[in-house]
Amino acid sequence: MKLAANLVFLYPHVDFLDRFALAARDGFKAVEFFFPYPYAASELAQRLADNDLQVAVFNATPRVNPAERGIAALPGREAEFREGFLRALEYAEALRCPCLHTMAGVAPLGIERARLLGIYAENLAWAAEQAAPSGRKLLIEPINPRDSPGFLINRQDQAHALIDQVGSPQVQVMMDLYHCQIVEGDVEMKLRQYIPTGRIGHVQIAGVPQRHEPDTGELNYAHVLRVLDELGYTGWVGAEYHPRRDTSAGLGWLKSLF
Repeated sequence: MKLAANLVFLYPHVDFLDRFALAARDGFKAVEFFFPYPYAASELAQRLADNDLQVAVFNATPRVNPAERGIAALPGREAEFREGFLRALEYAEALRCPCLHTMAGVAPLGIERARLLGIYAENLAWAAEQAAPSGRKLLIEPINPRDSPGFLINRQDQAHALIDQVGSPQVQVMMDLYHCQIVEGDVEMKLRQYIPTGRIGHVQIAGVPQRHEPDTGELNYAHVLRVLDELGYTGWVGAEYHPRRDTSAGLGWLKSLF
């Protein structure tokens, strides 16, 4: 099992660029984050190299309005999405990142869901063509409506139906088990249903319901991770949670689960 530290959630007491060294010191072999764009790609690449880290995934477009939670499904934003995606591919090449998280966004009021899904599918199909020559994957993520009210996709079946609509092997699911448990539950059976499809490009974990360390809350991650291993999942598992205390001091779960 390969574990990646989410550098937005973890080590919040230090500057973002200093979090790479702390993650490596604590035994992580990879990192993930949301938006690399405020930093030069060369600076981030150097931080990765200096600490012998890989980057597993980052978001495919910059954050303009945090309330939107992405723009890939928003009408009238197609050109903005495509310009941002091309820039993301440049960063992905420089950072050797295999996956780009292509966020749908919050559904605007008064616009039919079917129209938004159609825009999302068209943007994903275009982006998949751009990413295919380098072999990079696009990840789509169902996000629970409690944390992100109005987010376009909330369930695993919605994400997989969208992949069917796009029809590209470049598009996969980021299966965040925190969101999955809140919206659907039955996490083990969801893993048994979807991991064998080969469509799960990244998994994330956090305690439910408070999104703290994965050794707290209602999900038994010792069991869940054994199921992932049994099913032959070989991708990264992202630790995307809010530490209850100092990140390093709270990593006892890492030794117990991994």
